[in-house]
Amino acid sequence: MKNVLFSLSCLLLLHGIAQAQDDGGKLAKQASKALTTYNIDPNTNAAKLEEAKQKIDQALQTPEGQAQASAWLTKGDVYNTMLQRDMARRMIDPNAPLSGDNDALEAFMGYKNAFNNPTAKKYEKSDAVKGLGQVEGHLINIGVSKYEAGQFDKAFASFEASLQAHEILKASSQKSVLDDPDQYENMVYTTALAAQQAKRNEDALKYYNSLYAKGKAKPAVYDGIYTLKLEMGDEAGAQKILTEGRTKYPEDTGLLFSEINAYLKKGKLDELTGSLKQAIEKEPSNIGLYVTLGNVYDNLYQTMSKEKNTAKANEYFEEAKTYYTQATEKDPKNVDAVYSLGALYYNKAAVRTQEMNAMPEDYSTAGLKKLQAARDEVMSLFDQSLPYFQKAESLDPNDMNTLIALNEIYARKEDELSLEFKKRLETVRSGGKNASSYFKK
Repeated sequence: MKNVLFSLSCLLLLHGIAQAQDDGGKLAKQASKALTTYNIDPNTNAAKLEEAKQKIDQALQTPEGQAQASAWLTKGDVYNTMLQRDMARRMIDPNAPLSGDNDALEAFMGYKNAFNNPTAKKYEKSDAVKGLGQVEGHLINIGVSKYEAGQFDKAFASFEASLQAHEILKASSQKSVLDDPDQYENMVYTTALAAQQAKRNEDALKYYNSLYAKGKAKPAVYDGIYTLKLEMGDEAGAQKILTEGRTKYPEDTGLLFSEINAYLKKGKLDELTGSLKQAIEKEPSNIGLYVTLGNVYDNLYQTMSKEKNTAKANEYFEEAKTYYTQATEKDPKNVDAVYSLGALYYNKAAVRTQEMNAMPEDYSTAGLKKLQAARDEVMSLFDQSLPYFQKAESLDPNDMNTLIALNEIYARKEDELSLEFKKRLETVRSGGKNASSYFKK
C-alpha cells in the first residue's frame, strides 16, 4: 500500500510540474497585463512593474514561453520600461543607481529573440525593431560604464549587442545610432578591445579582422591583431601584421613601441637602435626611451668587447654614455639612468680586470709597468663609476645592485666604508630596509 501511495504521489508531483510548465503562456499574458496596468499610472501602480518582471522571467523558463514571440517581446518591453524609469530618475539625480545590472541587455535579448522567432507576426517584428532602436544607445552607454569599471566581459556583451541591434535595424530600414561609418567602425574596434581585455581572444580577433578586411584599418587595429596573435602563439602571423602596420603607418607611436618590444624580446639589438631613436624623436621627454637605448648600446659594447672588436666596443660605449647622460640631464632623479651610468664604467672595469688577470706573468720592469698601468686603468674606471653609485644610493638606499657595487668599490680602495655598505647590503638581503640613505641627495 505504501508503495502504491508513493507512486501516486510521484504521479501527482510530475503532473504538477507539467501543469506549471504549461502555464508559460498564461504567465506571459499576466506579465503583459501587469505592464499595461503600470503604464496607465506608473506612480500608483509602481508594484505592477516588478510583478511583470517576475512573471515574464518565470514564463521564459518554460518551453512554451520560450516558443512564443509575444513572450520575448513582453520581456523586451518590461526591461525597457524598467530602464526608461531608471533613466528618468537619473534626469533628477545623475547618481541614481540602475535597478538591474544591465536592463538594456536584457531588453535587447527579448527583442532580438522576438524578432528572430519563426512564428513572429509582422506587427511583433515591427514592435521588436522599435524596441531595439530604443535600447541601442543605452547598450553602448552601459557598456562604457562597465568597461571603465574593469568589467570587460560585461562591457563586451553590451557592445556586441549594440552591433547586433544595429544590423537588425539596418536590415529593417530603420535608423541606428551607428549609422555614421566612423562611429560604427569605432564601435567595432571598442568591442574588439573589450573582448581582448576580457581575454576573449577569438572574439577580439573576429572584430579586429572585420575592420582589417576592409583595407582601411587604423594603426590600433594592426596593433591589436599583432598582440592577439602573439598571445595565441602565432609569432609568424604576428610579425607579418606588425611589419605591414609599420610599413603603412611608419609614424604611429603604438606600432613603433610594439616593434621595439619585439626587437627587445628577440635580442635584435642592431635593429632596435633605429626604432628607439625614432621613438625618442616622437617622445623626447620619455626618459625610459633614453635609458633603454643606453642599455642597448651597453649590451652591444659588451658583445664587441667579448669579440675583441675594440673599435666597435669603444663606439658603443660612448653611445651608451651619451644616452644615459641625456636621461640624467632630463631627470637628475631618475635612479635607473644614474645607476646605469655607474654600471657602464663598473662593467668596463670588470672587463679590464679580467684582461689584467689573464696577462702573462712578467716581472721585468716593462712587464710590471704594464701591469701597473692596467691596475691604474681599472681603479680609474671604478672611481668614475663611484659618483653615480653614490647618487643612486641617495635616491634608493635599498637597491641591492647599487649596494653591491659600492661595497666592492670601497673594498678595492681599502676604504672602511666597505664595511658600512656590507652591513647595509646584509640588511636588504635579509629582507629588511635601510631607514635612510648614507649619501645625501
